[in-house]
Amino acid sequence: MLLFLAGPVVWCVLLAFTDTRLTGQSSASWVGLANFRHAFVDAGFRNAVVLTVVFTAGSSIVGQNALGFALAALMRRASRPVRTLTGTVVVAAWVLPEIVAGFLLYTFFHRRGTLNAILSQLHLPPQNWLFTLPLLAVSLANVWRGTAFSMLVYSAALAEIPRDVHEAALVDGATGLRRFWHITLPLLRRSIGTNLMLNTLQTLSVFGLIWAMTRGGPAARSQTLPVFMYDQAFLKSLIGYGTAVALLLLVVGAVFSGVYLRLLREEG
Repeated sequence: MLLFLAGPVVWCVLLAFTDTRLTGQSSASWVGLANFRHAFVDAGFRNAVVLTVVFTAGSSIVGQNALGFALAALMRRASRPVRTLTGTVVVAAWVLPEIVAGFLLYTFFHRRGTLNAILSQLHLPPQNWLFTLPLLAVSLANVWRGTAFSMLVYSAALAEIPRDVHEAALVDGATGLRRFWHITLPLLRRSIGTNLMLNTLQTLSVFGLIWAMTRGGPAARSQTLPVFMYDQAFLKSLIGYGTAVALLLLVVGAVFSGVYLRLLREEG
């Protein structure tokens, strides 16, 4: 079992230090850190890093968390039929396979798709969303698909807050904003930290959604690190370089995890 799990990881690490290609050479050569040095001077890699940061911060750290919390808070006040309907719709987007969700959102944002049809009915000019605003389109798609997880986490966390705490604060004259800031938010910090960590790691690995919608284009304007890695390894046949990019992405994920886990330990 250990060999089964660790074998592919060790093999990938070894590939990252070679010039392995899919085609054009009979044997690979050891190149040391050349692939990693090339990454840091490669304009395409730097572009992918920037887009990954924007995509992760906008769609996961802000979008999914904020919308997930808002839905969880609203559903606590809603009637049972509304909660059931909202939960079903939101969770349905989450359980869809990533490639299926990507195709659905592609048809929604396409210049002849659903969104522009709605805009036309409102007498508003249509837009070519996947061409003019590709990163925004895939970010909104990721928010749509991943909000359900945040909603479920925050729904469970809000249900654990004792009602008498809020009632006592209300008797003392605390406004809704003060109750949220001094009661709800402190009691949710561990849930927020856990949710941020899991959402960040999931978003860092998003590939199928972006590939189905834009393939990283146009002109690499939505090419995040997973898409850049695939492009280098399988479309340009640079397996060694693509694997090095994958390891760098793994390091980024490990850094994020370490930061979140340290914050959670401090909260504990």
